[in-house]
Parts: sequence; C-alpha cells; structure tokens
Amino acid sequence: MMKVAISEKSGKKDKDKLVFELSGAEINYANTLRRLFMSEVPVMAIEDVELRKNDSGLYDEMIAHRLGLIPFKTDLKSYNLLGECKCKGAGCSQCQLKMTLKAKGPCTVYASDIKTKDPKIKSVYPKTPIVKLLDGQELELEAVAVLGLGKAHAKWSPCLAYYKELVDIKIEKQPDNKEEIIEQCPPRIFEMKNDKLEIDKDKVNDCLLCNACVELSTNKIKVEPNGSYLMTIESWGQLEPQEIVKEAVNAYDKQLEELKELLSKTK
Repeated sequence: MMKVAISEKSGKKDKDKLVFELSGAEINYANTLRRLFMSEVPVMAIEDVELRKNDSGLYDEMIAHRLGLIPFKTDLKSYNLLGECKCKGAGCSQCQLKMTLKAKGPCTVYASDIKTKDPKIKSVYPKTPIVKLLDGQELELEAVAVLGLGKAHAKWSPCLAYYKELVDIKIEKQPDNKEEIIEQCPPRIFEMKNDKLEIDKDKVNDCLLCNACVELSTNKIKVEPNGSYLMTIESWGQLEPQEIVKEAVNAYDKQLEELKELLSKTK
C-alpha cells in the first residue's frame, strides 16, 4: 500500500519547496511522478512577441527570448490550454492573455514593467531585468502569453523535481577504524558515543549511497534500500508545490483513461 508523509524539511524556509516521503511504490513510479511534475502541469508563459520599437543594444530575438523565460503567476481556473479551449486554438480570452510593455531610457526595464489586464497574472520576480535603455532609447512591444507544458518547452516547466532512495543503515559489528568512518561519511551520519560507533537517526535520510562506510568497515556496516523515496519539488513560483502535485496526478489519471479508451477500441 502506497503511503505519503510530508517531511519536516518541507516549507520551513521556502514556501515554494515541498518535500515528502513516498513509500510502498516502485522506483519507476517515483520517476514517473518526477516527470509529471516538471512536464505535464500547465503554466503561463509568453509565446508571441510583436516588437514595435526597439532601440536597445539587444536584438529583437534576444528580447523575445528573455521575455519568454519570465515566470508568471498562473491561474489555472481562468485559462485553458490552446488545444483544449472552445475556440480550438484560434485564440480567445480563455486561452491567451495580451501583455504590453513601453519604456524610455535612461532606465532598466524590469519584468514589473509588463502590463496585463488580468491582475492575477503577474511576474513572479518583478525585479527580473529585461534590458537596459540608454538616454533616448525606447522599447515598445505587445506579447501574448498562453498556457503550455514543460514537455514542449522549458519555459512552461513549473518546477524542479527530484527524488532520492532512502536506506536502512545497520552496524552489525563495531569496526576498528571508527574515526575514519565518521570522517569519510559526507553527511556525517555516524557519531561516537561511549567509545562506540552509532548512527544519528536524524541524518539517515541524508545518506548519499556512496558506500564509503561499507567499504571502510569491510562490510561490518550494511546499507540497504528500504523501498521509500524522498521526493522534492522546488516550484519556480508560478504555482504552489501542492497545486503542482494535484495537477500532475490529475494529468496522469487523464492519460490513463485515454489509454484505457484506446485499448478498448482495439478489441
């Protein structure tokens, strides 16, 4: 039976970070979740840019590229993916959002200078610099932002997701080179108590699986996977980590239903 437990490391210093322990699942499922988090959850990003005036030192293509990589807060309830919208991709207020930018130097143009009619869609990092304009230089453009998926382009990826396999560590027999084992363990999992080598239980999940302790102790210490995985989601800010998880699971369910339907047609 699969179980999920939120880690104590989650959200303590960063609200855009979620850490949870996944147990009772195969490693391929953990990797599937990782891929879903990064590539199957839609977020808003600039797709088309029309530059009406650009006197800056950057080419039009460079300005457009920088605009495309700006992360925007995303409201999934108000917008649809182009392919799932009632307009069938023609473009309407439910699948795209127009943005404008107009600036005159001397100044530095920031992400906060991008204007939209939807107050919910705004840059995650307002002080992201786009270009520096000298005295008399101007920048004027109109852009269109749409929902997209990370599997199509990195600008639509909502997060960085990764996992590590958790292990059980056992000291079956006290080794002779205790100090060396403590020193060679990168996360400092081992400690000395009453002249005995012991394991700091609070640091076991920090194990890097380097097996240095196993080799140095000539197999007196055992490190074995316990079937659990510590998964980490670091959101870029477009969506909350919890929302990324929910949307990813919904996307997975939808894909499975589509597969089921296609298989039924082959009978």
